[in-house]
Amino acid sequence: MAAKKKKKTKYSRSSKRDVESEMRRYKKGTAKSGRGGKGGKVKSRKQAIAIGLSKARKKGKRVPKKKS
Repeated sequence: MAAKKKKKTKYSRSSKRDVESEMRRYKKGTAKSGRGGKGGKVKSRKQAIAIGLSKARKKGKRVPKKKS
């Protein structure tokens, strides 16, 4: 029998924490969009998740590449 390949996780634990903290800010109502948080309030869950993943990417954490 062939040995099973070990699957590498797509997201690192620390990147998940970045998304979680952004979701907390979204639920609190303090999450802002745009450069430097000068934009409007984040209105959707998807937007909050995207901001969290973007922050994780900037820090160099393991996150899949953006879909173009």
